[in-house]
Amino acid sequence: MSRLNQHTIPFLFSLILYLCGFLLFMEWIYPVRAITYTESVAVFILFAVFCFIVSMLHMKWWIGFLIKGFALLFLINGLFIDHAFITRLWFEQVSFEIAYNLELLITQQWYNLTPLFRSFLFLVLIWMMSYLLHYWFVVMKRILLFVLLTFIYLAILDTFTIYNADIAIVRTFIISFIALGVANFMKELDKESLSFSWIKKTPVWVVPLVVTVLISSFIGYAAPKFDPQWPDPVPFIQSTAENAGNEAGSGVQRVGYGEDDSALGGSFVQDYTPVFEADVADEHYWRIETKDVYTGKGWETSTEPVYNRQNGGHISLETFNSEVVETEEQEAIVDFQGNTEIEKLIYPYGLNQVQASGAGVYYDLDDHSEAIHTANADGLSALELYTIAYENPSFDRDRLQADNNSENVPESVEEQYTQLPSSLPDRVEDLAEEITEPHDNRYEKAKAVEQYFGQNGFTYETTDVDVPEEDEDYVDQFLFESKAGYCDNYSTSMVVMLRSQDIPARWVKGFTSGDVIPGQASNVSDSHDVYEVTNANAHSWVEVYFPETGWVPFEPTQGFSNLTEFDANSDEGSGDDQEEETDQTPGTEEQEEDEPEAPELEEEEAETALAENDTDEAAFPVNWWYVSGGLALLALLGVIGYKTRFRWKTYVLNRRFKNKQDVSTYQEAYHHLLKILQHNQMAKEPGQTLREYAADIDRRYSTDEMTKLTTYYEQVLYNNETNEVEMGHLTQLWQNLIKRIMG
Repeated sequence: MSRLNQHTIPFLFSLILYLCGFLLFMEWIYPVRAITYTESVAVFILFAVFCFIVSMLHMKWWIGFLIKGFALLFLINGLFIDHAFITRLWFEQVSFEIAYNLELLITQQWYNLTPLFRSFLFLVLIWMMSYLLHYWFVVMKRILLFVLLTFIYLAILDTFTIYNADIAIVRTFIISFIALGVANFMKELDKESLSFSWIKKTPVWVVPLVVTVLISSFIGYAAPKFDPQWPDPVPFIQSTAENAGNEAGSGVQRVGYGEDDSALGGSFVQDYTPVFEADVADEHYWRIETKDVYTGKGWETSTEPVYNRQNGGHISLETFNSEVVETEEQEAIVDFQGNTEIEKLIYPYGLNQVQASGAGVYYDLDDHSEAIHTANADGLSALELYTIAYENPSFDRDRLQADNNSENVPESVEEQYTQLPSSLPDRVEDLAEEITEPHDNRYEKAKAVEQYFGQNGFTYETTDVDVPEEDEDYVDQFLFESKAGYCDNYSTSMVVMLRSQDIPARWVKGFTSGDVIPGQASNVSDSHDVYEVTNANAHSWVEVYFPETGWVPFEPTQGFSNLTEFDANSDEGSGDDQEEETDQTPGTEEQEEDEPEAPELEEEEAETALAENDTDEAAFPVNWWYVSGGLALLALLGVIGYKTRFRWKTYVLNRRFKNKQDVSTYQEAYHHLLKILQHNQMAKEPGQTLREYAADIDRRYSTDEMTKLTTYYEQVLYNNETNEVEMGHLTQLWQNLIKRIMG
């Protein structure tokens, strides 16, 4: 019966089904490069095409076997064997490979299989699949099982690896429904013995099916969708499992806070699992520890930790000189959510006192790494809830610029925090010297390195992030090869470049401030907000040593801003705001001086106005119908204005672009675009960077406009200048994207 069906099915019908099977099988091969160390999958794709074509030609089985086998050996020879094809030396090498790898298989040493044998097994798998898919799709027309397996395979990869299967699942949906529609329609024709012979011979009837599937797919892809109602549990599982994804050289790093930083690099999965809630007055960094030895691959500590017991919850840690740094007394409550066990204190700058819930809690400080272990009578223990008293610092930029006397740097600091490996390539130091050479003080040099990344094409990425090769330096690879990475890449590079110029700097890790929880009341003060800090807020940044001031935080990572307070003069990125503040100050003082006379003036004006109103009332009787109509008209105009606020604001900004193409106009236009997206249920997710958010918007609208606008916005933010030619192009992109969003 199967042979009969095979011969009666028209060739074009078989071709459609088999082509669908081939395209589905390709969805199994495409992720190979993303989730393994395979440099290219082109060879496997070409072999798959060849095998599917041979199977489609309905050759005798032994002829197809010989042709496919010869092609497989030809590929293996070209990829791995140096000897001439099918010679004595060729057979000797092949025999050795077979014997060696079979022994490994028997002894279950699968990780030691040679690349030749692994490639051979993969090619054999492709060979077998070309036959099986031909049998399932063309002969038996049983497609559903393979379709389900493909969806499961893609879903698992998308969940547990860095492979993004969004578009792959859409493609699979389209291909699967076309194949299922064709197969089931033809099965019904055969089953009912219908005499529509022209349908079997002409593939025109397939067109409505394809069009219907494509339109349905487009509507499903473009239609608004509900956000996930529960957080993805997989990143949490990965982050809490022992050594999950954090092995040296692994393709995907463990998300959240981790202890081992000796082998940095590679991609990681974002995890928005809550770690703790912070009841605080202001945003700031949450420190955990520092590390001082850069190895060329990552960070380690130069000495074993020595923990000193802190008495009564008072922490004797001073990262800055409180005698010269202005501070403000503040209090915070840290409430862990039970999702992450961190047996170290998470604390802000200026920490003085800690009070934890429960009795018998101890705090042990390692002065070297500045990590504070939390413990009880049974040993190390993660705290659930504690209150912190701290002196929130505000650094003076003018003082930092003057704080430049290297002779006052302690010898221990100089030796410990200017260490670099001898293997560091010279071009890293040359680049650092080029960046800092125009500046004559430590602060300006540090700022120059901090701002370098935003001015030279570096991008913030969490996926497809390179891992340095065995003979490659982590910083050198980032600065000169990939120019793409996340906080570890940026912070490590800044520390190394400053150290190469004999400026003491160190690598710090902890968390950023997180996001305010709307509507949640503070337990400390009405001026406080409650922030949710997740694993995605795990972060690393830089501290630079100033002889009189102490350690000062810097933030080189693209898309992040320094959470430490600086005085008005040190807010370099807000020159316009400074001028406004300066201009407004005298006016405020004059107003305060005139305040005693204000009541008299108000009384006189009120009496005059009352007299005028009485006169007007006597001369002109009020028509309340007109008043009511006028108020109704004003209300209607107000409603219309509110409903169309985004359209007229877009028009106003568009007109302003034509007359004034400066930094403030572009920033206002970009923020207006973000508000429109938020209004249309496409708000930026907590913890999501601007670049990730822009990529999501571009995928939704099948464009690259949001990414270009965001890239230029970041450049403007760091450079504080615009290019008129580029601004004209960006204005058009801005208009086009808003039209897409607003319909």
